[in-house]
Amino acid sequence: MGKTFSSKIGIVDYRMGNIHSVKKAVEFCGGSTKVITHPKDLKNMDKIILPGVGGFGEAIDNLKRLKLYDCLLDYLFSGKIFLGICLGMQILFERSQEAKGKKGLAILKGEILRFKSKGNLKVPHMGWNNIVIKKNSPLLKGISPNAYVYFCHSYYPEVLEKEIICATTDYVVEFACAIQKENIYGLQFHPEKSQEVGLKIIKNFIRL
Repeated sequence: MGKTFSSKIGIVDYRMGNIHSVKKAVEFCGGSTKVITHPKDLKNMDKIILPGVGGFGEAIDNLKRLKLYDCLLDYLFSGKIFLGICLGMQILFERSQEAKGKKGLAILKGEILRFKSKGNLKVPHMGWNNIVIKKNSPLLKGISPNAYVYFCHSYYPEVLEKEIICATTDYVVEFACAIQKENIYGLQFHPEKSQEVGLKIIKNFIRL
């Protein structure tokens, strides 16, 4: 374990998946964490991670039920650093095919689409795939241009703001797997499950 950094990293618990693997990975990389369950705790954090596994509609409902939805929007507009992982990135977009009629946080322009099976490429997309880095981002500093990372998802983002795409992956279609818009970062893959590459990305996030 390396040096502990002084910034407070909040990991939002909105009842969507096991957050403990993210917490352990951040702490292993030297980050100081706090699990966030109450809206009032968000404003005291220097950085926020929104992980998540599950459905888009349920995620939005849970954020609203826990009174985190509006507070997250305030945080995103504050200029502080934010990282969404998997479902936590998808709900940054306007809508999803998974939950028609549900509005996402709509910070990013675009829609979440479902993969269609193609040949031996099955849904969900689960396992290791390489990424192709498209533009420099501090989150991907020192990462090989064709590094392998771990995915587990049935839906992918159709990003309308092409300039925010930092890396893509090809599975059935080429899709954005890493984005950055100012202070907002998103990863479709799971850095906490991506071994050395993932830990390097988490270290980069801690140092932002």
